[in-house]
Amino acid sequence: MMIYLICLVVGLVFTLVSVTVGHFFGGHGDHVGGSGGHAEAGADSSDMPGISIFSPTIIASFITAFGGFGMIFSEFTPTKQVIISAPLSLVCALGIAGVLFLFLRSVFNHTQSSSESHIARLAGTEASVASPIPENGVGEIAYVVGGTRYTAPARMEDGTAVANGKLVRITRVVGTQFYVTAI
Repeated sequence: MMIYLICLVVGLVFTLVSVTVGHFFGGHGDHVGGSGGHAEAGADSSDMPGISIFSPTIIASFITAFGGFGMIFSEFTPTKQVIISAPLSLVCALGIAGVLFLFLRSVFNHTQSSSESHIARLAGTEASVASPIPENGVGEIAYVVGGTRYTAPARMEDGTAVANGKLVRITRVVGTQFYVTAI
């Protein structure tokens, strides 16, 4: 019974300390790439937020659930013995940690996306010249996607000059460079 109580208290205290320290001190110091300074980030070097089964959040939820379920199972006569309550607590704690892991992974997957697919679909979009495009040079265009106005460096496909305010059509994007033709 005491080990269950210790697990429950340690898990809860860790969670409360993490929330408090993370809120007031932010946890955004110098860091090596891959985690973005967040302990719950995945173990890869993508520098994108993610979740790992070995993250402190998942481990703390497992320990807390193990302690909580252990205390609950210790209160019932059929599961009072440690040989019965410990495996049941283990299975329940794995279930809680697993559900939390899947939930957090789903949240991270839905909130993180790449703009690459959006840029690839810009071909054919109309834009206006925001900064004149000189002959064989680079200017700036403005275009609207999804109600949001964006600007980008652009050059004419044929190398001609285009004045400010003229309408153009995006033909392709190479890196950060947009290629346009006059409308």
